[in-house]
Amino acid sequence: MYPKADVPVVQVAVQTALGTQHHIEVGRALAPLSSEGVLIIGSGHLTHNLRDRARDGNAGGIAAYAKDFQGWVKQRIDAHALDELADYRSLSPDGVRAHPTDEHFLPLFVALGAATENYKAKRLYDQVEMGALAMDAYLFA
Repeated sequence: MYPKADVPVVQVAVQTALGTQHHIEVGRALAPLSSEGVLIIGSGHLTHNLRDRARDGNAGGIAAYAKDFQGWVKQRIDAHALDELADYRSLSPDGVRAHPTDEHFLPLFVALGAATENYKAKRLYDQVEMGALAMDAYLFA
């Protein structure tokens, strides 16, 4: 993206003990930086259950819960239903199975919090690796 590596980078750590809503608020606090030309990137996984991954590529096909969770998340993102998304562990199909722990999903909440209120979400990538690791990428503009 920046071959000369001539851009400042600041890493913001996720705070797993503080939950999804906290990370939306972190994103909201960072949002004004966008008007100064700062690019805010959240990097994680849409699903991250290493116990369910196929050890030799995609031998067992794609886990149904991973596809269901992808669809559920996309619907919430498209509907701007951040409160529902933040409560994914109890509201979504297999949310706990998709994320036995939160840390790989929390960057999405920072990015969503940093998006404008009327963001348009574009899913740029939606593949599932090793049967259960959804690698979705979204652009919020």
